[in-house]
Amino acid sequence: MARKRSGPQLPDSIARDIIDISVENEMRDSFMPYALSVTTARAIPDVRDGLKPVQRRILYVMNELGLRPGTPFRKSATVVGEVMGKYHPHGDSAIYEAMVRMGQSFAMSVTLVDPKGNFGSLDDPPAAYRYT
Repeated sequence: MARKRSGPQLPDSIARDIIDISVENEMRDSFMPYALSVTTARAIPDVRDGLKPVQRRILYVMNELGLRPGTPFRKSATVVGEVMGKYHPHGDSAIYEAMVRMGQSFAMSVTLVDPKGNFGSLDDPPAAYRYT
């Protein structure tokens, strides 16, 4: 007959410090501060330069790739891949959408990206990044 195995036992010092709390209370007390910190850190533009982190990362990669005014254009997929691979592992669509907005004169007061190809219009979405 197999022996009954018991799991690891918690030391008494840890077991004494465990506090029963409802999941509802913990979510209410923890989620709002977390959500506000995420919104403040990522979604709201920085007061210093007006850029969101993903926009700052895109511009940094474009500078690293030598993409400046007067230089030949590169595929958007090159920039998106570099940003996603090195600095912003949150998916290619979020990066591309941010880059497209930086090239749309109707979306930003000053365009930071020189668009080549179909970057969209007020009525139409931009082409996929493999085409621009």
